[in-house]
Amino acid sequence: VVTVVPGVRTPEGEQQPAILKVNAEVENTGNTEVSGTLEYKLGKQTLTAEVKIAPHARQIVYLPDLQLNNPKLWWPIGNGPQNLYDIDVRFLINSKKESNREHVSFGIRELQTVWNTHTKSRELHVNGQKIFIKGGNRILSDALLRFSPERYDAEVRYHKDMNLNLIRVWGGGITERPEFYDACDKYGILVMQDFWVSGDCNGRWYDPLKKEDTTTRRNYPDDHKLFIASVEDQVKMLRNHPSLALWCGGNEIAPPADILSAIKESILPLLDSTRYFFNHSNDDSMSYKGGDGPYTIQPANYSWEHRSFPFNSEIGSVGICDYESLERFIPKENMIVPQYDNANRKWKTDSVWQYHKYTSYDSAIEVYGHATDVKDFAKKAQLVNYDQYRAMMEGASSHMWDWYTGIIMRKTQNPWTAMVGQMYDVYLDPNAAMYGMSKGAKPVHIMYDPIQHSIRIANNNFTKGNKLHWRLAIYQKDGVPHDLIQGFAETPPGTCNEYGFLHNTIDGLAKDEGLFMSLRLADIVTGEIIDDNLYWIPDSTGHYPILTDMPKAAITATAKTEKNGNIEVTIAAPEHGQIAFFNRISVVDAVTKKRILPAFSNNNYISVLPGNKETIQVSFAPQEGVTPMISIEGWNVDKVYIPITKTSK
Repeated sequence: VVTVVPGVRTPEGEQQPAILKVNAEVENTGNTEVSGTLEYKLGKQTLTAEVKIAPHARQIVYLPDLQLNNPKLWWPIGNGPQNLYDIDVRFLINSKKESNREHVSFGIRELQTVWNTHTKSRELHVNGQKIFIKGGNRILSDALLRFSPERYDAEVRYHKDMNLNLIRVWGGGITERPEFYDACDKYGILVMQDFWVSGDCNGRWYDPLKKEDTTTRRNYPDDHKLFIASVEDQVKMLRNHPSLALWCGGNEIAPPADILSAIKESILPLLDSTRYFFNHSNDDSMSYKGGDGPYTIQPANYSWEHRSFPFNSEIGSVGICDYESLERFIPKENMIVPQYDNANRKWKTDSVWQYHKYTSYDSAIEVYGHATDVKDFAKKAQLVNYDQYRAMMEGASSHMWDWYTGIIMRKTQNPWTAMVGQMYDVYLDPNAAMYGMSKGAKPVHIMYDPIQHSIRIANNNFTKGNKLHWRLAIYQKDGVPHDLIQGFAETPPGTCNEYGFLHNTIDGLAKDEGLFMSLRLADIVTGEIIDDNLYWIPDSTGHYPILTDMPKAAITATAKTEKNGNIEVTIAAPEHGQIAFFNRISVVDAVTKKRILPAFSNNNYISVLPGNKETIQVSFAPQEGVTPMISIEGWNVDKVYIPITKTSK
C-alpha cells in the first residue's frame, strides 16, 4: 500500500485528496491456470483487477488508484494524530469463490527526504512538513527473546513519553516482530530500520575466536543468497507500516558489495521505493563526514557549545538505574561504590559492575558530595542522568536546522541487566534519564543557554504557538523566590529563539552556594503552564552546596483514580518552606512495597516550588490480587506511601 499525499499539509482542517496505490503478489500453487478477481473495499468504494495466472506462477498485480477525499492523515507523535485505515485484499476465483485474503492496516502519509545544504545532512519530511528527528537507538528488546505484544507496547510507549519521535532498530539486533511496528504505528514513532550488519556480525570488530583474516571476515555473512532472501522478506513484512521511515544497510559499515547492490538496485526499487536507504549509519548521505559518539559523561555545557555530526546516528552518556533496580541483580557483597585510585590514576570498580558494563561517572558524583554507600551513589547518579540527557536534547534543539537535522541517542534500553546508557532497564523500570530526556525534548520548551546566558524557547512543531509569557526566578537556600526577568514571546514553527540576556548574573548569584533556577512558560490568554524547567546551578567551583544538607521539605500529596483509569497524583509544597526537590513517584504493591512495572507517567523526578503544586498522570496494568498505592521519595523528602482513592461519580 503506497499513499501519495501531495503538497504541504497540516493536521487541522479539511484535507485535499490523497491517492492510494495498492498492489499484491499473487501466486498460483496449482497445476492449472486460474482466472479470478483481486479486490479490496475502502468505505463505499471497491477496487478490482482481473487476473489470469499460469500454474506454479507468481506475479504482482496492480489495482487501480483510489482517490481518497478528505483523508485522515497519519503523523509522527507531537505533530498530529496517528490515524489508521484497514482493508482486506481478497482473491476471488472466477470472481466468486474466495481463495485467500490478507488484512492490511496502514496510515495515509507521504515520506520524503531532502539534503539540507546548510547543515549538510539528510532532512526527513512527513506530509510535506520537515520533522526534527529526536530518536533513540534500540538494541534488541530482550536477550532471552521473551517477546510479547504487551512488552513491545510498553517499550514503544516509553519512547513516546520521552517525547522522542524515532526509534532506530540498530544493526546488531534482529528484525522485531510485527507487534513492535504495530506499537510504533499506534504511538506515532518513526522507525529507522537497519539490516543485520554490524561490527559483531560482519567481522569488522576483533574477535580472537575468528581465525580468518580481516579481509575474509569483511565478506560475512557466509551465505549471501540467504541474506538477500531475508532482506526481501523483511521489506515485504514491514513496508505497510506508516511508522517505517528509513532503511539502513548496517551499523557503521555497509554490507558486502553484492548484498548492497541487490538491496539498492533490485529489492527496494521493486518492493519499496518510498523510503530513503542509507548504505550504513555513518553514511555521507545521512550526515556529511558523519560519525557518532561520544558515549561517556560530558560537562554540562558540552552539548551547547560542541558541534557534533549534523545527523548523529549515535550519541550517548551514562545511565545507571536506581538502587531499587540495582538490588534486583547485584549481590549484596558486590554493592561497592566505585572509587578513584589516586596513586594509579584509575577507577576501582567491582568486578560484577564491570561485567554489567558499568560506565564511569568520573567526578560527576563527587560534586554532589562523596557517596557514602551504593544507595547514596545511585541517588546522586539520577541527578547526573537527568542533567546529562536534558542537556544533550536541549543543546540539539537549540541548534535545530542550523547545526542539526536530527539526533539519535545511544541507547534507550538494554536487552539485559547492563548498567550503561539506558532510559529504562530490562525490568521496564525508568530512571531519571528518561525524564531528563522527556523534559529536554518537549515540543514547546523553555530552557537556559549557559553559553550565551540567555533564555531560549524551542518550538519543534510546524504550527505557530500562541503568544506566551515567560518568567525566570531563582531560589537560594532560604527558599524565597526572586524574579529576575520576564517577557513575552511568539513561537514560530521550527525555531529556537533567544530572549532575555542575563550576561553573568546567574554565575554571580550562584558563586557561593549555587542556586535553583526556575523557568516557566504560560499561555497569555488561558494562563495555562505550557512548560516549566528547573535547573540546579553549581557554585564557582562546580559543586552544589545548595543541595548539601538541604532542609527537609514538607509536602502534602493525594492520589485518586480518574474516570479514564489513570491515577492523578498531586504534590503540594507550603508557601513558606523549601523546594521539594527531585521526587520519584512510583506505583507499588501495598503489601510488599515493591514497584509495579511497567508504569507510565507524563512527568517524574519532579520538583515542587514553595506555594505551588504539581500534578502528574500515572497509569499501569492492574495485577490480580495486588492493591496498588503511590510512593513518593525525593532528595529532601522522606519516602511516603499514599493510598489511591476513587473519584466520586
